[in-house]
Amino acid sequence: MDEEYPLSENGSEPETDELPEQSDETEELAGERLRFRVGSNLKFRRLDKYLCGRFSHFSRTRLQKLIKEQGVNVNGRPAKPSYQLRAGDEIDLILPPRPIRELIPENIPLDVLYEDDYLIVINKQADLIVHPARGYKHGTLVNALVYHYQKLSKGSDDWRPGIVHRLDRNTTGVLVVAKDDTSHWKLSRQFADRKTRKTYLAIVHGTPALRADCINQPLGVHPFIREKFAIRPDIGKEAITIYEALEAFRGYSLLKLDLKTGRTHQIRVHLSWMKHPIVADDLYGGKVVYPWQIEDREPAPENPLMARTALHAWRLELTHPATGEPMTFEAPLPADMQAFLDALRKYRRADVQKP
Repeated sequence: MDEEYPLSENGSEPETDELPEQSDETEELAGERLRFRVGSNLKFRRLDKYLCGRFSHFSRTRLQKLIKEQGVNVNGRPAKPSYQLRAGDEIDLILPPRPIRELIPENIPLDVLYEDDYLIVINKQADLIVHPARGYKHGTLVNALVYHYQKLSKGSDDWRPGIVHRLDRNTTGVLVVAKDDTSHWKLSRQFADRKTRKTYLAIVHGTPALRADCINQPLGVHPFIREKFAIRPDIGKEAITIYEALEAFRGYSLLKLDLKTGRTHQIRVHLSWMKHPIVADDLYGGKVVYPWQIEDREPAPENPLMARTALHAWRLELTHPATGEPMTFEAPLPADMQAFLDALRKYRRADVQKP
């Protein structure tokens, strides 16, 4: 959502002027945010009946519940099921999730930062994929969640119960999970509306020329490499990252990054574009770092100090979906990043230190 990204990585907002009426394809939109305008050929004027006709895979009861919970906005305001639609009205909603397929529970340890009846906040470890996907049906965070918890939201599809947003496999840190469907769509809307605040820490190669700056470069799929993303002024979506250098070392820097959007691989692509890729992020130009390199010794057969992408979701600020209270969660640096940072402070001191 890398970084953390809502389910359409990831902060993206599916926006369409029109969607097909009575289309089987609408089942695939479950859990996604939709925006569209009402056309002039109205078969049903009541909001609940209109949505039932438009999204035939969802029962009227489920859609009425979503409307009553203020999950559907018409012209920017929550509407009642009986609202009489007019041509040109703009509808904004997140469809209810579909039923969950059977997932295999696995006893994978979880580092829980916070939990109540509505949500779970986890400090995700490295080398953990968030949910099952092509080629990965086991060993994911979701497999762990269904082992440890009986109550989870249905998620945005069959393989993502509870998952509101994502982090890349080797990105560590704060990740929120929903326990019920109402909490899920409320949290999803916060991410989609950019009402959450996401702050990351990264160790990068080199030192940026500016101590702090805003990177505003649109992101899209890489034109040639399927698994990568790239700066795409032609087709890319808006992507904004604000960075601040907390510490500078010889050859490396510790950066704090605030995301204003949440595109797939956003931080990784933006920092690579700056010519300061994240350490060990081989997909975007980062290099694995060994002790002999940091200590300026002769090359030696040693284990790397940093063998995975040095990116950590440090802080997440959101509004509690039930109480409406603002909440802030922080996850301490994982052991590998802390050890790497300690080595930099010992062997790679520079003139500029913490501001």
